[in-house]
Amino acid sequence: MNIPCILIAGTHSGVGKTTVTLGLMGALTQKALRVQGFKAGPDYIDPSHHTFITSMKSRNLDTWMLGENAVMELFFRSARNADIAIVEGVMGMYDGYSATDEHGSTAHLAKLLNAPVILVIDAKGMARSSGALVLGYQQFDKDVRLAGVIANNIAGERHFEFVKPAIEQATHIPVLGYLLRDAQMTMDERHLGLIPHREGKVEAERYDKMIQNAIAHIDLNHVVKLAKNAVLHGDCPNFKPGIFNGRRRSRQDDGKADIFFARSGEKKPKSVRIGVAYDEAFNFYYQDNLDILEHLGAEIVFFSPLNDEHLPPSLDLIYIGGGFPELFAKQLSENRSLMREMRAYVEAMKPIYAECGGLMYLGQSIDNFEGERAEMVGILPVRSAMQRKRLSLGYVEVEAQRDTIICAKGERFRGHEFHWSNLEEVGNVEYAYRSSQRSGKLIKQDGIVVKNVLAAYVHLHFATNRRLAENLIKTANLSR
Repeated sequence: MNIPCILIAGTHSGVGKTTVTLGLMGALTQKALRVQGFKAGPDYIDPSHHTFITSMKSRNLDTWMLGENAVMELFFRSARNADIAIVEGVMGMYDGYSATDEHGSTAHLAKLLNAPVILVIDAKGMARSSGALVLGYQQFDKDVRLAGVIANNIAGERHFEFVKPAIEQATHIPVLGYLLRDAQMTMDERHLGLIPHREGKVEAERYDKMIQNAIAHIDLNHVVKLAKNAVLHGDCPNFKPGIFNGRRRSRQDDGKADIFFARSGEKKPKSVRIGVAYDEAFNFYYQDNLDILEHLGAEIVFFSPLNDEHLPPSLDLIYIGGGFPELFAKQLSENRSLMREMRAYVEAMKPIYAECGGLMYLGQSIDNFEGERAEMVGILPVRSAMQRKRLSLGYVEVEAQRDTIICAKGERFRGHEFHWSNLEEVGNVEYAYRSSQRSGKLIKQDGIVVKNVLAAYVHLHFATNRRLAENLIKTANLSR
């Protein structure tokens, strides 16, 4: 079972990786291929666009946060069901956790998957210099399989006629095509990056413009040919399945080994009901987090803090992810019925796990960018206020200072933060986490505990340590 795979890298953030990726995904989907999307690094927004274009849930692959074995397992588990896997990189191709090594970078992931890489460059204002640019990326790490180039921001065919030969002469790497300079293809951004698809603010015409540009100006057959030359094979992946209890089994027809995951076999009986807040305000979830919970026996029940007046019945645990509660604070505050049920749920010693935006929602209030205050659920003794600058971005290492619903005291795990808000304590605050960035620097407290509630700024991927999800399931069972 070969798994055709291609990785889309960029020279820097904002170069057009997502535009090129969505264009390719849409173009190949229109050719009746099942396209499995992946995103390198800790990102919730780009995968939402992948999922819409391909109709297949996009996944995250993060070599620093998850480790190589988990990344391989998550990749093969989803890619084996597709005709082609397209992985969108993160930042510039060599940017990751550190300035001096490759961990967490697109290049690291490309080498782990042994995937051919297509480099996206911004060719605006360039001609022969584009050859020098690509040559530098090619020579920086020769173990990366740089297999093709796509030029973004091309003014027209005449411009491309200067860029293409300059790159191919300098590097002998084929230039597979280009996207025209067109503001109508540019994705709108705000303080946390692109606007998620869930909000419905990306017009169908904009997606279609990307796709039609890719069809018209990129050699799709060459892209597919490169993907089919990916060296990794599903028959012999170099990893030990552990997250989804995978196992090896011999196929009687040809004697080759194949990988079987528990999700493809017998399903475990559902033991607990977990309510997941999901709407325009809360939609930052790793799809694999939800899959891991389901694999461990959870029934996932979605509800909307914006629109639902009541919680779903018989919930054993509530999971509130991140998102943009600050943009919907007024509407959230007006849903008093649901907030009242949230407070009663906590008073009954039922568990809630919340991250970032979920933390803000469970606090006393949110002040938006204009300083307008909206009252929130009122479970946590903190107020959150949006700031005009980013306050935290990047990976963190967390050590639990006490037992919680998700971990035991002394446990360590990795996560990431990305927020523009700060917290004001308005009562006695008990913290469960000690988190640090950059090998012990910027140490701070996180993880607020109230009764059976744990709410933290840090976002966690349960594949970094499956015990995190197992502990949530155990907590949910105990709350029944």
